[in-house]
Amino acid sequence: MSIPIQQYIKAKIQQRHSENNIRSLKVIKGLTDFYSNDYLGFARDEELKWRVELETKSAEEYFLGSTGSRLLSGNSEYAESVEWFLAEFYNAESALIFNSGFDANYGVLSSLPYRGDTIVYDELVHASIHDGIRNSRAGSAGFAHNDVTDLEKKLAAAKGLKYVVIESVYSMDGDFAPLKEIAALCEKYDAGLIVDEAHAVGICGDKGRGVVADLKLEDKCLVRINTFGKALGAHGAVMLCSEDLKVFMINYCRPFIFSTALPFHSLATIKCAHRFLLEADSKRKDLFALVDIFQQQFMGGTRFKLSGGKSPIQSLIVQGNEQAKQIAFNIQQAGFDVRAILYPTVAKGTERIRICIHSFNTQQEVIKLAEVINSL
Repeated sequence: MSIPIQQYIKAKIQQRHSENNIRSLKVIKGLTDFYSNDYLGFARDEELKWRVELETKSAEEYFLGSTGSRLLSGNSEYAESVEWFLAEFYNAESALIFNSGFDANYGVLSSLPYRGDTIVYDELVHASIHDGIRNSRAGSAGFAHNDVTDLEKKLAAAKGLKYVVIESVYSMDGDFAPLKEIAALCEKYDAGLIVDEAHAVGICGDKGRGVVADLKLEDKCLVRINTFGKALGAHGAVMLCSEDLKVFMINYCRPFIFSTALPFHSLATIKCAHRFLLEADSKRKDLFALVDIFQQQFMGGTRFKLSGGKSPIQSLIVQGNEQAKQIAFNIQQAGFDVRAILYPTVAKGTERIRICIHSFNTQQEVIKLAEVINSL
């Protein structure tokens, strides 16, 4: 390797060290999970594991790998049947499976809007959306988080075909988008609404179909991106859209065209997890009861700002990477696994401890975690 390149790499790593925001991979065992996105415990559910095993055993053909992209050797009748199943489950005209939520968001935003168009996005949308926007060649404008007045100003000034991109539940703050108002503005300005439902699917709405379905706004959305790696305990994502848009993406979306398809086991897990979701009303009820209990522990106030609404994502806002890391360490020492979210993942001054509550957590665990936080 070239010495100048090695020096550049070392300098960039040192820069992260000097800013106290170096990232590293960790394996932490023996602590109570208050950090994962496994909101309903599906990823560890023995019944669901058994159902997936049964589904794979019943398959006529079961390859370990998909052997290629969907446009080459990676397509199958089973893959297409799962897409039909998902379209029906989520009340959509059509569905297209992607390997991850990142791929789906990036693929839609980098393929559909084009030069002369305008993408208007909530300033707190996921990194995958920002990356897709940067590669779209379209113009773009961010609007203040969940601010419909600012959104309308940006839409009024937008040129060409207009797209609005939001999350229904935001991954870092856990708050909900004002979807009805945003959908009405999109209709007023003839803009296509793209909604990332990654942190709503499985836990929000009837049978966990998400916020869009709960508000009966399916027909108001150009695209819904529903991912399977959070509450569904699986992997991958689906783009819910019109049949015409599905055909468009198959022809123009590079992450779809050039990626090896998900293997059979992943597809089977996606299908089984959705069927399991139909029986998970009690898990959802338990989850939101625990969210209420957690928030009740802070009715008297805390020295930290508690972000989020009634979603399972509850963040303690602190200032500075060093303080966030220290507080996370102190909570871990008490037996609870939480993680610090540092700048530049979030804006300076909004560093936080991201807490995720799950249906498998107990009331005692939730109350004890709150006691630890209140004692800091």
